[in-house]
Amino acid sequence: MAEQSSKQLPVSGVELGAGNPFHPRLGDLALDLAKDGQIGVVVALPSDTARSYLLRLPGGGGDWRASSDGTTLRPVAVPVTHVTPQRRDVVYDHRAQQAALPVTVHHADGGTSEALLILTPAEVEMYHLQLDQVIERREQARGIGE
Repeated sequence: MAEQSSKQLPVSGVELGAGNPFHPRLGDLALDLAKDGQIGVVVALPSDTARSYLLRLPGGGGDWRASSDGTTLRPVAVPVTHVTPQRRDVVYDHRAQQAALPVTVHHADGGTSEALLILTPAEVEMYHLQLDQVIERREQARGIGE
């Protein structure tokens, strides 16, 4: 089964001001600064016949237009539902004094993205102890090791 990638990438450090145009795709959520931060679904793209984006409230209703240059639009980050470790080795970087655990980030829209969980040596030791305790409780619950 092919992995689905997130439709919208999480945005960090983006200022809510003019500049940095965002050119959404059909069906994307977009925040419109010209409408006091109103969020809408892009239902039509700029074209030869329409010189602006057409947005609609996510639940339906009120449509509005946004400039085709995208300067008032910003992406809406898709919420993360959970994170799972990948079946790949953890890498320890001796120079940086940290471990990197490859993880898959699962988004509310069903998409996924890959990331690294960076752990200090103290965190590695703490999670080692906690995971040992979880394994022990699981074995006790299953009647193993008694």
